[in-house]
Amino acid sequence: MSDFVRPGRLFRVVGFNPSHRQLFLQSDATLVDRTTTRIEVYIGHVELMLLQPYYRNGIHIRRASPDEFAVLKERHGLESSDAEYTWMLDPDGGSFVVGGIPSWREAEYALMDDRQSLYDLSKPWPPDFPVESGHVG
Repeated sequence: MSDFVRPGRLFRVVGFNPSHRQLFLQSDATLVDRTTTRIEVYIGHVELMLLQPYYRNGIHIRRASPDEFAVLKERHGLESSDAEYTWMLDPDGGSFVVGGIPSWREAEYALMDDRQSLYDLSKPWPPDFPVESGHVG
């Protein structure tokens, strides 16, 4: 299982589409943290989430441990079958999402031209510039 870890970057919730149950997180290139890439995270089929609007010290997306899931199950009335789809978003375990397998994309911001999002379905994928992508898990 591979976690998605990006420490030291500012991530923010940039969108949630309730009719499609889609969550989007994003980290833009900034002079403050001396980054040049944009990172976008997508989680679909969202059933339940507890989020912060910003993650100032980066994110660490991973499947909830059995102990973490036990607490969340009791606190939020989750079903045992939700364990496979419960994702922790930060190292401290304060934020979580019950949903599909998270995916991510990262590209040099300067190369994105007019593309507003790496998950823009109106644009071809993969794009004609270098991009990294993957899934958690």
